[in-house]
Amino acid sequence: MSEFFDVIDANRQPTGERKERGSLFEEGKFRQVVHVCLIDEGGRMLLQRRANDKATWPGKWDVSVGGSVIAGETSAQGAAREAREELGIDLDPAALRPAMSFSFPYGYDDFYLIPWTGGHDGFRVPNDEVSEVRWATEREVMALHAAGEFVTFRESALHMAFDLAGKRSILDGGEEHLGTYG
Repeated sequence: MSEFFDVIDANRQPTGERKERGSLFEEGKFRQVVHVCLIDEGGRMLLQRRANDKATWPGKWDVSVGGSVIAGETSAQGAAREAREELGIDLDPAALRPAMSFSFPYGYDDFYLIPWTGGHDGFRVPNDEVSEVRWATEREVMALHAAGEFVTFRESALHMAFDLAGKRSILDGGEEHLGTYG
């Protein structure tokens, strides 16, 4: 069954157009992708190893969850659906807010950093998308990345995910300024 994506503009607003997975996106037309990083109480991130038959980065380690937002979904709904599909866990889209967002040539990538207290077992893996999972420290993730065994994220983005995990602001000690401007 084919998947379709909503085409969005530079302000992330739907254009009313949809594209099928694998279609090229012309200049000025974008799509939304999402990643979820589950971080445990010890500061370790749950990693997934992508299935060997995936079209992109087969067999590579990746952050906890990743995928495309399909037509009709919000970013948060897409993140929750991907978490269900890839790990078998339920996340409430209403409670999700991206901690980081990046642009790439034909889209936007929202990163959700989730403090995970649901234990280290119980993930429904392996499945069609994920062959295995493991918990890893920042140092272990960087070693996998340096060895070419990790999806090709920029190292700075991975460091930032660990740095911001569990924080409500990008400001050091900035909690007292939340909700104020000027």
